[in-house]
Amino acid sequence: MRRDFLPSDLQPLLRRLGIDRSVVVQTHASHAESLWLLELASAHDFLAGVVAWTDLTSTGLGRVLDEFQRHPKFKGIRHPLEAEPDDSWVVKPSVIEGLRELERRDIPFDLVIFPRHLKYITEVRRCCPKLRLVIDHLAKPAIASGEFESWAREVENVAHLPEVWCKLSGMVTEANQQNWKPEDLKPYVDHVVRQFGYERVIFGSDWPVCVLAASYEQVVYALRYALGPLQEIEAARVWGRNAAAYYNL
Repeated sequence: MRRDFLPSDLQPLLRRLGIDRSVVVQTHASHAESLWLLELASAHDFLAGVVAWTDLTSTGLGRVLDEFQRHPKFKGIRHPLEAEPDDSWVVKPSVIEGLRELERRDIPFDLVIFPRHLKYITEVRRCCPKLRLVIDHLAKPAIASGEFESWAREVENVAHLPEVWCKLSGMVTEANQQNWKPEDLKPYVDHVVRQFGYERVIFGSDWPVCVLAASYEQVVYALRYALGPLQEIEAARVWGRNAAAYYNL
């Protein structure tokens, strides 16, 4: 992973798999990276949007969001909650005020979290009833160790909340990275789909991080296996239509 991954690396993969467009999501908590991703998206039609980062607690949040919203491909904000030393960071008053600003502007928020953070989503929803939320990577269940029950209960608790979605992504790196099988992912995919329905799940590749355990193609094929046979409308939703709706593409 100690190299740059650029649009020229991604586009051939998408073409081979018949994927038309992709949304780019932040990796570093930096304003500079957010602006760079927006520049890349402006230069490449197949990059449909950017989920950027900004400091939700900053007094200058409105100014930064004004700057981002001048870019037509700015589509959302993400913060690495998983890296915060305080598990309850997302419900701190200063953070909630930042999330309310996203809600006022109809900017969705990506939740990159672990299962232990799922319990805080109910409070976020109470404070910001109309803010669109998506749980990245199924909240990173410990697939490698087979942990399921406690994660599954927390998923059930949040799936009934309005305007909460879930990305079917990031699973191969939570499985045994050297010896995972598509069958390892299926129970987790099945549970998320049962709880959220085909209307609120979104395919995500987690590329290039996925290359630690699998190629882009392997990620796609594994999810196809885990999902099993789909009706045409269900497949359209999972593989693109839901993402387009969630991010207003």
